Amino acid sequence: MSEGELVARMAGSVGELDAAQWDALTDGGNPFVSHAFLSALEDSGSVGEGTGWLPAALVIEEGGRLTAALPAYLKGHSQGEYVFDHSWADAWERAGGRYYPKLQIAVPFTPATGPRILTQDAFIGGLLLNFARDFTEANHFSSAHATFIEPAQAEIFERDGWLLRRDLQFHWTNRGYSTFDDFLDQLASRKRKAIRKERAAAQEGVTIRRLTGTDIRPEHWDAFWQFYQDTGARKWGSPYLTREAFDLFGDRMGERILLVLAFDGERPIAGALNFIGSEALYGRYWGCVEDRRFLHFELCYYQAIDAAIELGLTRVEAGAQGQHKIARGYEPVQTTSAHWIVDRGFRKAVADFLERERQGVAVDAEWLGERTPFRKG
Repeated sequence: MSEGELVARMAGSVGELDAAQWDALTDGGNPFVSHAFLSALEDSGSVGEGTGWLPAALVIEEGGRLTAALPAYLKGHSQGEYVFDHSWADAWERAGGRYYPKLQIAVPFTPATGPRILTQDAFIGGLLLNFARDFTEANHFSSAHATFIEPAQAEIFERDGWLLRRDLQFHWTNRGYSTFDDFLDQLASRKRKAIRKERAAAQEGVTIRRLTGTDIRPEHWDAFWQFYQDTGARKWGSPYLTREAFDLFGDRMGERILLVLAFDGERPIAGALNFIGSEALYGRYWGCVEDRRFLHFELCYYQAIDAAIELGLTRVEAGAQGQHKIARGYEPVQTTSAHWIVDRGFRKAVADFLERERQGVAVDAEWLGERTPFRKG
């Protein structure tokens, strides 16, 4: 390979790539595309053989050095993505096609917006996206998908011919608040009183601690693993992450983790796991071993708002779904995914579906936006 020559390839494991070179491709603001997070998923066995998430990072190198990358996986199912294409898979396979494997450009199990084309060179990023499309077709995959793309990158995918899909999440926005009460002052009186009552009820008889970095000890992860297993069993049938994943998160990026635990005496009974970005706090997992009234809202939403204000962050992304978040001051935000469908006829059918779906999402966003608890006018 001569110096200056660009080479595109499937590198596979992120962990096998140089960590400093990988992280240099990002601005460091999003914890989920960091080498530490993605390699922890691999090393813990949360992704890899037998999980349906086979690491297949696509990269461009110049003189053996990384210049662009896509965090990508070969998917054998449509689980853990939070952008549901099961109906597409069913339609394609009933027509005699094979939908899986597919190429998934994403952060596994993480419905949080972020960069998907990792590079400091926009031109090379465009080349890498072309390579992803060619890679999909050359391997006779049905499709490629990029989920929860940050808004600035959505137009790059659209220019390259990918189909855009919209969905809704609920984010809290920091409008320069100095305290939680500053936020409450912007709400209608009835909503403000309701939140204060919820917080008082949730905190009765419990002690809430926010832990980060080395303050998170193995016994805290043991407790949170119990919470996570309970939630995972109810939502997905089995948890996506292994127990080791939490240890590795703590070891490799503990300063970017905020673990909120509720204690009855010295016994932890519930917890919420957040990741800290340069602009946002990302709520990821919650669980409990005791049901306490409003404790879910307190740990997942109100504590996250408190922390975001203290850290000077601009927003809280509280994960997928959940219209109940609106009453807690979280507002509807449209998210974007991009899809490359190889077969032209199938592509046309999906494009027609997405056009109708986008219209419906826009209507829902407007309707929900009118029902936030903020004072009108």
